[in-house]
Amino acid sequence: MSENMTIDMEKDQDKGQITYANEVISTIVSVATTEVEGISGIVGATSMSGIIGKGRTPRGVRVDMDGDDVNVDVSVTVDYGMPIQKVGRNAQENVRKSIESMTGLHVEKVDLHVVGVNFEKENQEMQLSQNAVLTTDDEDEEHVEAAPVEIVETEPEANEDDEDQE
Repeated sequence: MSENMTIDMEKDQDKGQITYANEVISTIVSVATTEVEGISGIVGATSMSGIIGKGRTPRGVRVDMDGDDVNVDVSVTVDYGMPIQKVGRNAQENVRKSIESMTGLHVEKVDLHVVGVNFEKENQEMQLSQNAVLTTDDEDEEHVEAAPVEIVETEPEANEDDEDQE
C-alpha cells in the first residue's frame, strides 16, 4: 500500500493539511523496533539503506491507515537468550509511542511477528571466550619459552694425569 494518507490536523481551522506517506510511518516503525534491546533486526531489512529505499516501504513492515488510526504489522528476529515476550512488548510499546509522538496519529494495534532467532551474538561471545582461552594458553607457552637460561662456561678441571705429564 503506497498511497499517502491525508490528515486534517486542524479541522476547525483552515490552516492546511499534513500528509503522511506510508513510507514515513514504516520508517518510524523500523527505527523504533530496532532500537529495542533484544531485537536483532526486521526480516528482509539488512541495513539502513535496505530499510529506507526510495519510494519503497521497508520490507518486513506493513502499515494500514484509516483516517488518523494506524495498524502496524512488523516481522522481526530476536537475539537468542532474550525473553521473547518482554522484548516483543517493549518493541510494540516503542513503536506505538514513536508513531503517536512524531505524527499525532492514533495507533490501534502493533502486531509483532517473531519469525526467527538470531544466534550471531551468542556465536561472537563463544568465539571471544575461546580466543581468550587460546590467548591465555599462548601467553603461558611464551612465558615458558621465554624463561631465561643461564649458560655458564667452566674451565675443564685439571686432571692429575695432566699435571704429572708436565
